[in-house]
Amino acid sequence: MRIINAGLAARVAGAFLALGLSGAANALDTKLTLSLDVAEKMAVACDHYAASKGWKMNIAVLDEGGGLLYFRRNPAAFRGSVDISINKAWTATQFGFPSRFFGSAIIKMAPGIELTPRLIVFPGGLPIKAGDTLLGGIGVSGASGDQDEECAQAGLDAVKDLLK
Repeated sequence: MRIINAGLAARVAGAFLALGLSGAANALDTKLTLSLDVAEKMAVACDHYAASKGWKMNIAVLDEGGGLLYFRRNPAAFRGSVDISINKAWTATQFGFPSRFFGSAIIKMAPGIELTPRLIVFPGGLPIKAGDTLLGGIGVSGASGDQDEECAQAGLDAVKDLLK
């Protein structure tokens, strides 16, 4: 009788273990992440768009955690815009909406928010999403804020079919 109960216990434990492991594997398999390939395509498209307009840009693509995934620097762009482009992407990644959102209206509603480290309060940073899932952010700096955002949008438009 003990052997039968021990065998049954082993089968039950094995079933629970298998269910637990397959559940964990499925959870990991279904998480959407931004690939390096897509980040590069986005930045290259943005760079080509900027070149067609005569703009010299620095382009940063960050993953969903705010880590730098891909960076493209035009040697003729302002050196200071390297950090600005990264921080524009960081702002879009951390809050899930364009850096433009933190303009004067938000500063008036939440005085002091502009003192948040890395927060950019002008255009050029856009979130990267697949549906409602935030995958990261793209930040562009080197021209006017509106031109930076236009360029970032060109990068997003270039990979929109890959983000479905």
